[in-house]
Order: sequence, then C-alpha cells, then structure tokens
Amino acid sequence: MKFKTIAKMALAAGTMAMASVTLAQNYKDEYRLSLVVGTAFPWGKGGEIWADMVRERTDGRINIKLYPGVSLVQGDQTREFSAIRQGVIDMAVGSTINWSPQVKELNIFSMPFLTTTYAGTDAIINSEIGKTLFDAIDKRGVLPLAWGENGFRQLSNSKRIISMPDDLKGMKIRVVGSPLFIDTFTALGANPTQMSWADAQPALASGAVDGQENPLSIFIAAKMQTLDQKYITMWNYMNDPLIYVVNKDVWASWTPQDREIVKQAAIDAGKQQIELARKGLIEPGEPMVKQIIDSGVGVSYLTDEQLAAFKKAVQPVYDKWKKQIGPDLVEKAEKAVASTR
Repeated sequence: MKFKTIAKMALAAGTMAMASVTLAQNYKDEYRLSLVVGTAFPWGKGGEIWADMVRERTDGRINIKLYPGVSLVQGDQTREFSAIRQGVIDMAVGSTINWSPQVKELNIFSMPFLTTTYAGTDAIINSEIGKTLFDAIDKRGVLPLAWGENGFRQLSNSKRIISMPDDLKGMKIRVVGSPLFIDTFTALGANPTQMSWADAQPALASGAVDGQENPLSIFIAAKMQTLDQKYITMWNYMNDPLIYVVNKDVWASWTPQDREIVKQAAIDAGKQQIELARKGLIEPGEPMVKQIIDSGVGVSYLTDEQLAAFKKAVQPVYDKWKKQIGPDLVEKAEKAVASTR
C-alpha cells in the first residue's frame, strides 16, 4: 500500500511538473513594461531592477523589455492605466498621479500638503489605506504588486524666487493631466498648462512655459538648469508614490510559482527604488540639493508662515477634492499622517 501511495504521489508530482512546463511554453517571448522616464531616473531604474530580477529568478522564462516615454501609448501618460487593463501594456511602474483619472482614490496623494514628510507618506501606504488603494486598482482591472516612489515634487521656474502665492500670479506652470493639479495651481494664481513630460522639456527650454513641479531627482537627471529653470522652491506639497502592476490576463498565464517570483521581485525592486528616490535628500546636508545649488540654481525653503499662506490658498481645493475622493478615506490618511508628528 505504501508503494502504491508513493507511486501515486510521484505520478501527481510529475503531472504538475509537466503542466508547469506546458504553461511556460505558452509564455510570451517578451513582456512590455511601460515607464514614463528612462533608467537615468530612479523611477526608470526601479523598472530595470524589477525586469532584471524577474529574468534572473525565472531563469529567463519571463523576459521583460522596458518601454520608457510611455511609448506604447504615444507618450500620453494619462492613457497608460487603460492600456494596461486592455492588454496593450503587460506591466508597468506607474505614477499615482497619472492613474488618478481612472482610479479616483489615488488622488489622495495629490491632495496639496496632506503630508510634507516621508514618514507621513510611509504611514499612508503601509497602513489599511494602502490596502484599500490596492483594492481600488484591482477593481479597475489591473493587478497591483508593490509600492515605489517618485518623490516629493518641488517647484521650479525661470522667473523669480517663489516664497508666497502672489509670486505665482500669471506664471505658466506645466502640470500633468490631472484636474486636481489644474485646480491647485489655479488657486495659487498660476496659469497651469497641461502637457506630457516629453512635451514639457522643449516647452521649458523655449520659454513657452515658465516652470514645472517634479522631484529633484527628475530635475537633476533632466538637467533642468539647461532648460532655463533658475529657481527652486522646496515646499514638499505632495509626494508621488509609484505602483508596480501587471495586466491580469498576463498574470493568469503564468504558473503560480512564477507569479510569486514576479511579486516578490516587485516588492524587492520597489524597496530599492524608494531608497534611490530619497538618496541625497534624507542625509545630513542634503547632498542632492547641494549638487543643484552648485550647478547655479537658486534653492529656497519656505518658512512656517510662508507655508501656511500656501496651505490657506489651496484649502478650498483640498475641501473640494476630499469630498470627491471620499471623506472617510482622506480622514484616515490625515490620522495616519498625524500619528507621525
């Protein structure tokens, strides 16, 4: 009896192994991973780390190719999420900002001055709120696996030091395609101009727009001082978490073992990517800021009174979007942030 049992177990194991091999034979030769920026940026580097980890850990069964510049959707960042759901894109490391038009809950990270610290950001994504946001993405037809980070977005421009809302009046500021950003910069007296990142760079260089807001890692990698960006205001008005995702049909086509490998690789890559995004900003002396100053750019920090003036100016926007996102969710985020102070 023992011999028969062992034989049956061996047969079952062999059958499962053959099924895994058959599934693996149906894998694509290449999986398309969408990115807004290339590997010179921490964001793009996070995608590269993920792809390399997956290729190595699956012994080449899953081969991922990077497509920076959201080239799979002709550079339109706001179409990326829909393209993942539809299968035009297999995988992505995407911005919560760019996906917020399709997943309204992700607008929570764009709420002006909800948190100005990394501790506050971490408290949100590592809590029940983070799970709620992943559930919201899942319900919209895309599978989220891990968090990354683009970073706190700082304001740069070619005209003047900005220390109060009045300094922004009439200034053309490039923003991403999110209504919340349009509302925020309109409330500050600026003229928000929506355009893709690919279009933004020549627009800055030509003076078609005066300024933009992005993490400092983007400023450095894009050499924005050569795009006539002479002044930076450090205001930490919002952070931009990234999310590692996979198309659901692609996910279903992999063996359970490979799914676990891809998910763990996303988690590992996300942790490394967050470290890269914060490097030079959390160390004493902020080496990244010093590097920017050494390139000839003026960097200013807001006083508590100046920061309060900006918060007051955008409070109506905050109140409006709190209702749209969901008061309960926003209040949970506010409590999570408050717990870190």
